[in-house]
Amino acid sequence: MSFETEVDVRFSDLDTYGHVNNAVFATYLEEARIEYLDEVIGREEELLSGGVGRTGMVVANLELDFRRPVRSIGSVTVAVGITDLGRSSFTIEYEVREDDVAATGETTMVAYDRDAGESRPLPDEWRDAIVEFEDLDGA
Repeated sequence: MSFETEVDVRFSDLDTYGHVNNAVFATYLEEARIEYLDEVIGREEELLSGGVGRTGMVVANLELDFRRPVRSIGSVTVAVGITDLGRSSFTIEYEVREDDVAATGETTMVAYDRDAGESRPLPDEWRDAIVEFEDLDGA
């Protein structure tokens, strides 16, 4: 995967079994996704001033597969990569690691017109930045 970041594991993330609660993994993916998107396509303020209007993005699908528990407070590494670009959506894959892979995940993100309240084509600026960063051919 083309991007990695460290995400803090907080004491409050642990459940009564002493491992990170399964629902918290979605937050780890979200934190990593925000960092990835900030680096690749820029902060929202920069996007808005760059001519993409009131376009945001929403999660249309989230999948998580658990391989082993995370039991320690500290941090995990989350690897992120975009694997597919569609007309109005893209797929992000993730690996959550604490030494070994603890979980894998995937989200489908959809470009969203906030004013119209509906999906819209991916802005060219986003597509171009993703293709360049990910070194995708013919996307």
